[in-house]
Amino acid sequence: MKKIILVMFFITFFMTYPSQTNAISKPCSLVLEPVDKTLKNAKGTALVYNVQLNPPSFERTNISILAVHLPDPSFYGNYDRYEGFANIQDEISWRFRLYPTPEEYSPTWAGRFDFITAKMENVEIQVKLSSSKTNKLGPTVLTNKIKYCK
Repeated sequence: MKKIILVMFFITFFMTYPSQTNAISKPCSLVLEPVDKTLKNAKGTALVYNVQLNPPSFERTNISILAVHLPDPSFYGNYDRYEGFANIQDEISWRFRLYPTPEEYSPTWAGRFDFITAKMENVEIQVKLSSSKTNKLGPTVLTNKIKYCK
C-alpha cells in the first residue's frame, strides 16, 4: 500500500511541476550586450530561426547577427574583422564572418550561418574579434545566452 501511495505522489508531483527545458521556440531574437561596459553604444542582435535550404533537405537552424557601434577591430590590437560565434560548451561551436557595411564612421557588422543541426539548448551567441592573417579568434565584444531569446 505504501508503494502505491509513493508512486501516486511522484506521478502527481511530476504532472504538477513538469521539468523545465532549456529549449527555445523559434523564431526568436535576443540582444547582444557589450562585455566592456564602457562601450555604451555597442549593441547587437541575433535572430534564430529554422531554414529550409535548396535543394530541399531537412530543416536547419540559422543564426543571423547584426552589430552596431563597434570600435574598429584594430582598436584592440592585431585584429581586422569581427566574427559571429555560437557554442554549446564542451560540445560544439560555430563561427562565421561578419561583414561591414560601407557607412562612413561606424559600419554595421552583419552575417549569418545556416547549417546548424544541433538542438539550440545552452547556446551562447557572441561577436568576437578576429584576425584574417592568423584566422584566430580574439576576445568577445558582445554576448548573450540563448535562454533569453524571445
